[in-house]
Amino acid sequence: MSAKKESLGKTVGVVLAVCLVCSIIVSGAAVGLRDIQQTNAKKDKMSNILQAAGLLEQANGDILATYNEFVEQRFVDLSTGEFVEAPSDDYDMYKAAKEPDSSIKVENSNVGFQRRAEVASVYLVRDDAGDVSRVILPVHGSGLWDLMYGFLAVDSDGKTVRELIYYQQKETPGLGGEVQNPQWQAKWDGKKLYKDGDVALEVKKAAGEDNPYAVDALSGATLTSNGVNNTIQYWVGENGFGPFLKKQAWRS
Repeated sequence: MSAKKESLGKTVGVVLAVCLVCSIIVSGAAVGLRDIQQTNAKKDKMSNILQAAGLLEQANGDILATYNEFVEQRFVDLSTGEFVEAPSDDYDMYKAAKEPDSSIKVENSNVGFQRRAEVASVYLVRDDAGDVSRVILPVHGSGLWDLMYGFLAVDSDGKTVRELIYYQQKETPGLGGEVQNPQWQAKWDGKKLYKDGDVALEVKKAAGEDNPYAVDALSGATLTSNGVNNTIQYWVGENGFGPFLKKQAWRS
């Protein structure tokens, strides 16, 4: 019996030692890779912004240099539509939305989230002459399965859409996942946000290419299409970037 106990004790000791060594290796790898992961995440974000800006092909792989040359990140108080200073060096509007002190409750909305940040990021895209050619707005809202995150690129007139780029979504491939299909994305170019001062752009069935205020819904993906519709109408409305777009603060 003592021999069996001794053998069992050694086995348990070896297992514990192996587990300890493995945990140390995994923890060390996670810490060591953290900077690389953060760098890759920033580069991926820049790539999506450049895509919304129509500059991704021009970047020719040099994402950072192109972004730094043509894109300027600013911060907007959504209630006033005015530019403000960054609340912090590492400010993130999505993290701020989770804090009561830096967010407001979303009332009677079907966009899929309960709070939004008081201050939001915007990205000004400048041409070679230094003039703002596009304004890129971060937007998010419900899909069929989860929230979808994207960038809405608006012309310098503050009224005309140029791109809608979704970079994070969990929709069904071939159905709601078609929000990332370039052919569907192309349907947004030139659509108008407002009519007589009110939000007019919508996603609906059989919208027709000649309708300046509508984009065709995704075939077989009604709930995803409704989610996109609600997202756009919320974020360009009075509770989102509407005051900023109408004020056109980038011209001052």
